[in-house]
Amino acid sequence: MAQYDVLAIGNAIVDVIAECDDSFITEQGFSKGSMQLVDQDQAETLYQAMDQGKETGGGSAANTLAGLAQLGQKCAFVGQVADDALGASFASDMQKAGIDFDCAKRGEDPSTARCLIFVTPDAQRTMNTFLGAAQYLPTDAIDQKTIESAKILYLEGYLWDPAEPRAAMRRAIDYARGAGNRVALTLSDAFVIDRYRDDFNALLDEGLIDILFANDVEICSLAQNNDFDASVNMIAPKTEILVVTRGEKGAIAIKNGVRSEVAAQPVDNLVDTTGAGDLFAAGFLSGVSQDKSIEQSLLIGSICAGEIISHFGARPQADIAAMVEKAV
Repeated sequence: MAQYDVLAIGNAIVDVIAECDDSFITEQGFSKGSMQLVDQDQAETLYQAMDQGKETGGGSAANTLAGLAQLGQKCAFVGQVADDALGASFASDMQKAGIDFDCAKRGEDPSTARCLIFVTPDAQRTMNTFLGAAQYLPTDAIDQKTIESAKILYLEGYLWDPAEPRAAMRRAIDYARGAGNRVALTLSDAFVIDRYRDDFNALLDEGLIDILFANDVEICSLAQNNDFDASVNMIAPKTEILVVTRGEKGAIAIKNGVRSEVAAQPVDNLVDTTGAGDLFAAGFLSGVSQDKSIEQSLLIGSICAGEIISHFGARPQADIAAMVEKAV
């Protein structure tokens, strides 16, 4: 029997979320709706410029696990924090969410990662991320028995950028594949793909990725083709399941050449798109781990994403398990 339904490896980040107007985005020279990396000094400067923000445990893969845990899945997280207040806060949030997290902490320098998220009135989020300790996840943090005990290994594309955690994830892939378990990858952002397109395509070509998550921009970036359908048709044969989210257009999944679609959930009040893709992945993986159909898994993902964009923050506030039970 598997010990975990999903084990994720990702950036251990504390999110700080605050509202701002479009003029602030322009003044700072941000590209609205994007994510950029900043150093510790820039992070401190931006933090001081923020209106009072809400601090919560974050990071793309950790957000996905938070959704999975609320849906009744047994989860574990592998990520690096520092021995500081933010590191303790992140660990506490994971524990409260019911997610196993027992990675050893580093020293205080660099500090625990943080993501400063500015949300404009149109609900677009612009993220400025200081990766700090997260980019120093060592290979010895990857325990073979723990990896082998998870039905699905879920990898966060953002963490592919630093060399040390990239090596750690490669080791985890070897352990998961050796145990006959599924490996899922989320591409995370077009800037990551631009840097590591060859790596991601090599993983796909070698048959190492069973489930690939992307949005419409990312799939076109991976395929280096501006045509959405052409990009999907190019990448889909390389993996068992390709899942592509399309915002207000819903999402598609292709499994073994068969395409399924789901509409976006109607939302009365669109507040903040932070974490929408993360929670879609949570819902979809929940369905897959329970052997539900692709159509059902897409619907669960859509329900979870719809809940997230109706409020600030990337962790569910409503009872998504009850929402799913009612609809599926």
